[in-house]
Amino acid sequence: MQGRLSAWLVKHGLVHRSLGFDYQGVETLQIKPEDWHSIAVISYVYGYNYLRSQCAYDVAPGGLLASVYHLTRIEYGVDQPEEVCIKVFAQRINPRIPSVFWIWKSADFQERESYDMLGISYDNHPRLKRILMPESWIGWPLRKDYIAPKFYEIQDAH
Repeated sequence: MQGRLSAWLVKHGLVHRSLGFDYQGVETLQIKPEDWHSIAVISYVYGYNYLRSQCAYDVAPGGLLASVYHLTRIEYGVDQPEEVCIKVFAQRINPRIPSVFWIWKSADFQERESYDMLGISYDNHPRLKRILMPESWIGWPLRKDYIAPKFYEIQDAH
């Protein structure tokens, strides 16, 4: 079974993979990094005008990294807005995914957090730098193969 966006993408020959539906009936799609920017623009034009959230996770130690986008189609007079979840998987070594900041401004801090915690570089992001960890921090703390340093320098909180 396909959702509305997946059916529309198939109809227009856009490459993606349906990962099914979650427990709330939200369709999940897998998009390749090289196709993500064009599909993001198309999704916005199709009506997904709100990026509800963006997050990222480490699939498995030594495996892929995933950037997850929850898009919502908000329309006047509609009580139950249509939602879709899009997952973009990137290789662990030099992970790069196109930024959607220029489509949905709410991606700004969310993509920065994903960069800071997992090391995913979001191409064309205007301010891609650490947001939670100090600039001098080495490594990506939420990767499953991250080895925590034995010594943390406690900085003055003032």
